[in-house]
Amino acid sequence: MVSVIDYAALFTAFATLFVVIDPIGLAPIFVALTQGMAPQKRKAIALRACVIAFVILSLFGLLGDSVLGFAGISMPAFQIAGGALLFLTALEMLFELRGKRRSDKREDDDRDPSVFPLGIPLIAGPGAIASIILLTNDARENSWQFVGVFGAMFVVILAVVALFMMAGVIERGLGKTGILVVSRLFGMLLAALAVQFILNGLTNFGIAIN
Repeated sequence: MVSVIDYAALFTAFATLFVVIDPIGLAPIFVALTQGMAPQKRKAIALRACVIAFVILSLFGLLGDSVLGFAGISMPAFQIAGGALLFLTALEMLFELRGKRRSDKREDDDRDPSVFPLGIPLIAGPGAIASIILLTNDARENSWQFVGVFGAMFVVILAVVALFMMAGVIERGLGKTGILVVSRLFGMLLAALAVQFILNGLTNFGIAIN
């Protein structure tokens, strides 16, 4: 029997990943995390973060949650760890700790947020990983549908790249004061997201959260 592509299911996969990864919401966070960087370095970080996220999501899409199981790590533990690490980044954004360290050292900024927190857990976070596992599990009976899910994920990652590449325009539009406000605002939002990751992990582990 010839496999038939369910375009409605592919649109659902795209919409799910777009909402979970949230390219539009990630753009100002990327601006705040790469504030003051040279355009070439910023573009390199954007591409590297998206490639890393795509590889990680593809790995989980192909192998499912057995990737974590092989290492003896449960999804709740992954969610809690990701939330704890993300909370530290949120604190740095809120209190501008990176800026203070750069002023104290009086040396060039060599930070690289491409792996953490951009690649993991902002783009390839627990929600995106769980979504890609569920979407690919539902499509394993249909090879074309299975490939289509990865195609939908690729398009979403391309949207992330495109918006990250506009970081310079966004930064110029916001100005120095605007960037400061955005950094603080999204620091608070990241802190809340980090706490939500932890709460979700505890709930999935079986701990009731009232």
